[in-house]
Amino acid sequence: MNGNRLTRPHTIRVLWVIFAILLACSVVAEVFIHTHARSGIEGSFGFHAWFGGVACAGIIAISRLLGKFLKRKDSYYDD
Repeated sequence: MNGNRLTRPHTIRVLWVIFAILLACSVVAEVFIHTHARSGIEGSFGFHAWFGGVACAGIIAISRLLGKFLKRKDSYYDD
């Protein structure tokens, strides 16, 4: 065995392809579904897709930054 299945390069590639297909489907769906925008930018084409991507990237960036401050040494519990 090559470790955990989710860390295999093939599995990661498949997950990225699935993610890209779902993202494309959500953008294509906006052609057929009329959304009721509450603000100007919300009415732009593909708003929900790109806003979700930016929000996700922001959450990852903040969690990595927070991890730098909250990280403990490996010997933390040995003391």
